[in-house]
Amino acid sequence: MKTPESYSLPHLQNSLIPLAFPASKKTTVAGKTILAGDIGATKTNLALFEFNKERLSLRKEQSYRTKDFNAFIEMVHTFHEDKLPDIDGICLGVAGPVTRGKVKGTNFPWEIDSEKISTELGVESVALINDMEANAYGLAALGEEDFELLKEGSDIPGNAVIISPGTGLGEAGLYWDGSKYHPYATEGGHCDFCPRTDLDWKLWKSLHKRYGHVSWERVVSGLGIVTSYKFLRDYRGIPEPEWLKDKIKQGDAPAVITAVAHKKSDPICEETLDLFIRYLAIEAAQFALKTKATGGVYLGGGIVPKILQMINREVFTENFVSAGRMNPLLRQMPVKVILNAKTPLLGAAYYGAMANMS
Repeated sequence: MKTPESYSLPHLQNSLIPLAFPASKKTTVAGKTILAGDIGATKTNLALFEFNKERLSLRKEQSYRTKDFNAFIEMVHTFHEDKLPDIDGICLGVAGPVTRGKVKGTNFPWEIDSEKISTELGVESVALINDMEANAYGLAALGEEDFELLKEGSDIPGNAVIISPGTGLGEAGLYWDGSKYHPYATEGGHCDFCPRTDLDWKLWKSLHKRYGHVSWERVVSGLGIVTSYKFLRDYRGIPEPEWLKDKIKQGDAPAVITAVAHKKSDPICEETLDLFIRYLAIEAAQFALKTKATGGVYLGGGIVPKILQMINREVFTENFVSAGRMNPLLRQMPVKVILNAKTPLLGAAYYGAMANMS
């Protein structure tokens, strides 16, 4: 197993985005070890961190395919084949709604219980938080180089939001209290998809016939890219080229579709990418309006950073600023892409350290 070099993260008090952590005013003890996890439907990242004087140092990390394991405990024992080192706290960011220390994955079959983990691993302090909440807390570890501005805005203090398309669609809010941000989880990605054009309505009807409820996650996600592609292929009546069929069959379908779109090698792939970007902009704006996110809109997840150079900023802005009388407010909201893929993992580590170290 590859062990990366240790590195330290910025001091919390000097964070570019100040976060209010649970019990963050406690005096921390040096040398505490935190097991952090970012558990998603496709991939799970695990890491051991040492927490010392409000700094995290990475000691060990590994990534796994989530569905290769039947349970989290099984993965932990694979992560550390020998006896686990003394762990002072565990924090897992999980893609699913967490209730009273328990969570069932939204797009994967695991059920995770903090009390069972505590018992089986002999660790008293175990915290489960939503993966998007972890993503929000991870902003405390980032610097200017970890963001790219997608849409300009005004420098107006206020609430912020994160929207992250990956296997599914995650959304979280950050309440601004005047000096710090307080992250909170939402399940906004499962709210109803809102058609605007005739094509949108036809897509909605197709998805409604198949799934019943049609959420934003059905169109703004990796799964949504594939769904939109298949719909457009049938709707436009353009046969799928054999070379493309083979690529999709052999590889990561969303990645193949977006890569082909970037090369302008297939019109349906191009239209699929255009739809994805339009829907992303619309839903990001709707979420931002509901929370009055003058503090900014952050785009995370596994898809947007990879297609960033394919996004026409003028087209994104046109679809983001498309709410009639609220357009002046939307123009004030900056939109930034989170480039650091470790953000949710770092957020889980910080949360576990700050909440439990005293």
